[in-house]
Amino acid sequence: MHKIVFSLFATLLLASCASLPRTIQVNNNTNTERKGEMVEVKASSLRACFHSKSYVLKNDKNEEVPYQLIYNGKKKAQAFIFQANVSATSTGTYTLSVGTPAIVKAKTFARHVPERKDDFAWENDGAAYRMYGPALANENPSNGADLWLKRTDELIVDKFYHDELQNGISYHVDNGLGLDCYAVGHTMGAGGIAPYSTDSLWIGNHYDTYRVSENGPLRSVFTLTYDSVKVDNDFLKQEITITVNAGSMLNKAVVKYTGVKKNMELATGIFLHDGKGQLKLNATNGTAAYAEDALSNAKVPSGRNYVGVFVPAKVNAARKQGVHALLLSDYRVGDSFTYYFGGGWSKWGYPADEDWFNAMNRFSENVRIPLQVSLK
Repeated sequence: MHKIVFSLFATLLLASCASLPRTIQVNNNTNTERKGEMVEVKASSLRACFHSKSYVLKNDKNEEVPYQLIYNGKKKAQAFIFQANVSATSTGTYTLSVGTPAIVKAKTFARHVPERKDDFAWENDGAAYRMYGPALANENPSNGADLWLKRTDELIVDKFYHDELQNGISYHVDNGLGLDCYAVGHTMGAGGIAPYSTDSLWIGNHYDTYRVSENGPLRSVFTLTYDSVKVDNDFLKQEITITVNAGSMLNKAVVKYTGVKKNMELATGIFLHDGKGQLKLNATNGTAAYAEDALSNAKVPSGRNYVGVFVPAKVNAARKQGVHALLLSDYRVGDSFTYYFGGGWSKWGYPADEDWFNAMNRFSENVRIPLQVSLK
């Protein structure tokens, strides 16, 4: 009898606990406001608190906050992510309870684009990008990143491709939503990466395969594989996994080379085009930031175009070499290497060059001092 009563009590207690709201605290230990920054809670922590896969998240104003469950290729969710707003040296408080959330507006997107020569394109609410695929093999492409400027938080990748390919409306002209004015060619583009050995930059070619792990609404993650990257007399395989978050000015890239075990340097870089823009290199801070005129194909001025790269690891040197600005770091084949890259526009969020340069500094500081998240 005692066992039955205890079992019933335990069941009722668990059911009661599972229905109680939980508090998520986000601590900001920096002297700057953290606005729209993505934070994570382990999904296993949620499963320990709730017997549900459906939640409602609210801020301290009782406003619903969008979230996304991240699976990382697993059957069960691995993380719960949302964008937090926390004042300087403060704590933001969010309440999580069981319920049916509102539909989340997509702010990130990624896909293979077979109708445009195997491009792989992605975007968030700040900018859009693409890398070049196998169908461009005969046109000497690179593994550099192309940048599409945008001035809307709406997703524009599919519209731009459809308008260009089906209606003849060029995305190389500012149509009110954005434009592609960043020529890449066989360069590192807007934040590419390449081995640096024997004083040479070994720029790769097109990607060979792709895999999408997450596709919005608040985070998209994909991996591109390059089967054969020449470095000196060796050939290495490269994998790059790119994460794009809503609200983030830069993409996160995790790169791994495999093959012959060797020590070398990796260069993350920016193609400087005519070199007439404003460049700021900071080896100590691990940043390279560039500002130049945004010009349509017809050379019509369209504000200022911005590109930035940030390397959290030690940077041995930051320098201009030929048509590139480079950040050089030590690397051993087989290890993973993390860096961040991306771009912006004077018509969307960064009115002047200094706004971009200051934002790059803040971004690097925020990565080094992340927001602290706890589930109460």
